[in-house]
Amino acid sequence: MPGAIQSVERAAAILRLLGGAGRPLALAELAAALDLPRPTVHGLVRTLRDEGLVDQDRTTALYRPGAGLRRLGGGWDRHDLRARAMNWADALAGGTGCAVYLAVPVGTMASLVHHVFRPDGSPQTLRTNTEQPLHATAWGKCLLAFAPVATPPARELELRRYTGRTASTVAMLEAHLSAARVRGLATDVGEFETGFGGAAVPLRSGGGLTVAALGIAGPVEELFGGGGEPRRHLAEQLQHAGREISASLVTPR
Repeated sequence: MPGAIQSVERAAAILRLLGGAGRPLALAELAAALDLPRPTVHGLVRTLRDEGLVDQDRTTALYRPGAGLRRLGGGWDRHDLRARAMNWADALAGGTGCAVYLAVPVGTMASLVHHVFRPDGSPQTLRTNTEQPLHATAWGKCLLAFAPVATPPARELELRRYTGRTASTVAMLEAHLSAARVRGLATDVGEFETGFGGAAVPLRSGGGLTVAALGIAGPVEELFGGGGEPRRHLAEQLQHAGREISASLVTPR
């Protein structure tokens, strides 16, 4: 077996030092504690800072644990995630004519963090802060396909049949997830609500980790063309919004 990777060991040591110090530390203190040259330590803390795992005070130049460490255990703060996605979600609804959802995984469900109504003036019910099944919605299947650490495996889900199109067997759901990974987005062709469907793409933070799903929803005949594929102009707008929101998640506030 290969040995430990030295740079990872050193980065972990820096995080332990900052976490246990009880106060911000200077570069010189970190270098002395690790018995390493300052340029080496500076390169490591700069990378950790860029990933949001270390914060640096602009006035004192001292280092402290970053907000990104808190997200390792439970993902992004829902309010922060919603704030970063809101403008793009509004624009996506306006450009596609679809409802827009932002979802995060919670157990066996997809929790809706944000919901933008379809801009057609039709009666609609706000679904923010509600939960929907992972296996039967586009945003749920997107999370299953691209965030396997944060979601249960297909065999552990209760695959309830909501419509005649719901993936109600493990083999069927796994096939849907494989297809989603190939094309980079997940779909729901009337699988949760008859006549209504959705498409969703992953939102990725630093390191490419999927932290949420961004989806559009509407009548199946408006959303999908032949072969059950999302209409190209809708998929392109969805993917563009997903890339832009993901770019904002890579840079910590």
